[in-house]
Amino acid sequence: MPATPPTDATGGSPATLSLRPIGHLRTRQQVKFQAGHQPSAAAEERNEVELLAGCGYEQALQDLAGFERIWLLSWFHRNDSWRPLVLPPRGPSRRRGVFATRSPHRPNPLGLTAVALLGITGRRLHVGPCDLVDGTPILDVKPYVAAYDAFPAAPAGWIDALEAELSAPARFTVTFTASAQAQGQWLREHWQIDFTPRLIELLSRDPAPHRTRRIRRRNASEFEIGCGAWRAVFVVEGTSVCVRSLEAAYPMKFLGRADYLDVPDREAQLAFLARWRVG
Repeated sequence: MPATPPTDATGGSPATLSLRPIGHLRTRQQVKFQAGHQPSAAAEERNEVELLAGCGYEQALQDLAGFERIWLLSWFHRNDSWRPLVLPPRGPSRRRGVFATRSPHRPNPLGLTAVALLGITGRRLHVGPCDLVDGTPILDVKPYVAAYDAFPAAPAGWIDALEAELSAPARFTVTFTASAQAQGQWLREHWQIDFTPRLIELLSRDPAPHRTRRIRRRNASEFEIGCGAWRAVFVVEGTSVCVRSLEAAYPMKFLGRADYLDVPDREAQLAFLARWRVG
C-alpha cells in the first residue's frame, strides 16, 4: 500500500515545490534491467545529457569542461509511489529502510549519480556509464569535487558487509544450452541486443527467487529471470546454473495491439517470436 505524501509543517495539505527538467538523458538503456545499480567506471559506455534549447544553458556549461566527473540530479519519472521498506536488488532477500538505500521508490523520486564527463558539444554533455534509463529528466548538473565529495574511509553500514560478500568469487557457474546460445547470438547479430553479461552477473551471484531481481520459480524444476523486455529460463543443480532458453517477455497477442507500440524492443520481439515459433 503506497505511503501517504509528506505534509507541511502545519500538518495541513501536502507541501509542494515546482521543479522543471533542464534536459533529458539519452541512452540505449530502455529498461531498468539494462542499467546497472551503480555505474561502473570500467564499462565502455557513452551516454548523453541533452539540455533544453532556448534556456541559456550553453552559458551555464561554461568552465565545466575542466572537471573529470559531474553529478546528475535526476527524477525517477517511471515511479508513482514510494515504500518505507524496499528490497535492494543486491544481496539476500531482506527489506531495508528506503533512506538507507539508493532505491528509486522514494517520497520524492530524486536520483543522484556521479558520471564521467567525456566532453561537451553545445547543449550536449557526453558522459560515461550511468544507472539511468533513456528519457530520464535531469534536474541539475553539478561538478564533482573530490576534496569535498569523496569520503572513502567513511563506513557504509549494511553495504560494507554486502560488498565484502560480493567481493568473493561468484559461487555459481553459468552455462548456456546450444539453443540458448543460438538465440543470444541471433539477438546480438541481428538486433544489437545483448543482455547476457548482466544475466550472468546476476545468476552467478545468487539464482534464488527474488522479487527485485525478477527471479521466480516457473515450475518444479525451472526458474525464470526477467531481463527487461526478455526472459531467460534456467535450472539450478548444486552450484551450476544452466540457461535453457531465452524468451520474449510479451506474447504475440499483445505485441500486435496498437496500445503496445511503445514496448521496448518490440520489433525484435516480433521477429524473435516468428523465428523461434514460441508464444
